[in-house]
Amino acid sequence: MINKIFAFVLCCLCCGFASAQTYTLEQLKDSALHNNFTIRSAQYDIEAASQQRKEAFTKFFPNISGTGLWFNADKAMAQTTVTPSEIIPPELGSSLAPLAQLLPAEALAALANPVTISMMKNGIIAGVQAVQPVFAGGQIVNGNKLAKVGEDVSRLQMQLSENEVEKTAEQYFWQLASMQEKMKTVEAVETMLNDICKDVDVAVRAGVAMRNDLLQVQLRQNDIASQKLKIRNGLSLVRMLLSQYCGLRDTSFAISYQTDAIPPLSTKQDHQQALLATAEYQLLGKQVEVANLQKKIAIGQNLPSVAVGAGYNYHNLLENNRSFGMVFATVSVPISDWWGGSHAIKRKKLEQQQAQEQLADNAELLKIKMQSAWNSVEESYQQLQLAQLSIEQAEENLRLNRDYYNAGITKMSDLLEAQMLYQQSCDKRTDAFADYQNKLLEYRQATGQ
Repeated sequence: MINKIFAFVLCCLCCGFASAQTYTLEQLKDSALHNNFTIRSAQYDIEAASQQRKEAFTKFFPNISGTGLWFNADKAMAQTTVTPSEIIPPELGSSLAPLAQLLPAEALAALANPVTISMMKNGIIAGVQAVQPVFAGGQIVNGNKLAKVGEDVSRLQMQLSENEVEKTAEQYFWQLASMQEKMKTVEAVETMLNDICKDVDVAVRAGVAMRNDLLQVQLRQNDIASQKLKIRNGLSLVRMLLSQYCGLRDTSFAISYQTDAIPPLSTKQDHQQALLATAEYQLLGKQVEVANLQKKIAIGQNLPSVAVGAGYNYHNLLENNRSFGMVFATVSVPISDWWGGSHAIKRKKLEQQQAQEQLADNAELLKIKMQSAWNSVEESYQQLQLAQLSIEQAEENLRLNRDYYNAGITKMSDLLEAQMLYQQSCDKRTDAFADYQNKLLEYRQATGQ
C-alpha cells in the first residue's frame, strides 16, 4: 500500500514538472506587451485621440439647434394708453360726422376716454435653425489636421512605451538567464569540490595529506553552499518579477535561450538613415507640425467668418399662432481683437521657430546617442570575448594546479584559489553575455529597429 502511495505522489510530481511552461524571449516580450498596464494606458490615449479627431470632423457639418420658451409674466411686457378721439384725423372726423348722429351719446362720450392696451403677458416661442460655416479663417480645416497630428503623437508615444516595456522584460529575462548560468557554475564547482574533498579525505586517512587541507576544502564547500542559497533566492525573486511584469499565471516556468554571442556587425545601421525611423525624431517632427498648425489657427481667429443658415420659428405672442421660415447669412469681423490677436500670432510664430530649432538640435543628440550605444555594443562584445578567453586560461590553470597538488608540489590553498578564479571567470562571462544582450537591445531601440 505504501509503495502505491509513493508511486502516485511521484507520478504527480513528475506530471507537475512536465507541465511547466517554457518561454522564449520573444514570447515573454509579447506577453508583456499584451498584459502590461503601461501599454493599456497608451492604448486608451490612442482611442481618446481618435475620438477627438472624429469630434473635430463634425465641425464641417451644419450646426443644428432648437430653442423653446414658455413664459407667464405678472404684467404685460408691452402696455400703452390710447385716446380714440385723439388719433382720429380731422378729415376722417368730418366725414364720419353724419354717422356720429346715429350713435348713442354714451358711445360718442367713450371716444374721448383713454383706452389701455397690453400684450405679451404670456406666450410660447419655439424655433429650430441650422447654421453652416462657409469660411472660418481655416480654423476648422487646421483644427482637423491638429487632431490628426494628436492621434499620430499618441501612436508614437505608445511605440516608446512598447520599447520601454520590451527593454524591461528583456532585462528581467537576461537577469534570470544570468542567475541560472551562475547556478550551473556553482553546481559544477560544488561537484568539483566534492571530488576534491573525497580525494583529500582519503589522503588524510592514509597519512599523506594534512588535515588542514581537508578543512580548507570544507570551508570552501560551505562558501559554495551559501552562494547557492543566495542564487536560489535570487532566481525565485526574479522569476516572480518577470511573471508579474509579463502577466503570467504562475512562477513555475522555464526560459529557453542561446548562450552563443552573435557578432554585432549584423546589427550596425546607417545612423543618418536610421534617425528618420526613430519614434523620438518623429515626435520632434510632430511638434513642429503642431506649432505650425497652431500658428495658422491663431491667424484664422482674427479673420472674418461667414456662415449661412435656415430656420423655422413659431410664436403666439399676439394671442394668435404665428409660424414662419427664414434663411439668413452672418458675417463676423473681429476689429478690436486684432490688437491682442497680432501678439498671439507673433507668439505662435516664435513657438514654431523654437520647435524647428529643437528638432535640428535634438536630431544631432539622437545621432550621438546612436553612436554611443554602438560604442557600448562593441565594448561589451570585446569584454565578452575577453571573458571567454579568461575561462580557457582559468580552466588550464585549474588543471595544472590540480595535477601539481596530486604530485605534492603545490598547496591546497593554491588549488582552491585556482578553482575560485575559474568560478569568477565563468561568472564574468555570464555577466558579460547578459550585458552584451542588453547593449544590443539599447542599440536596436536607439536606431528604431
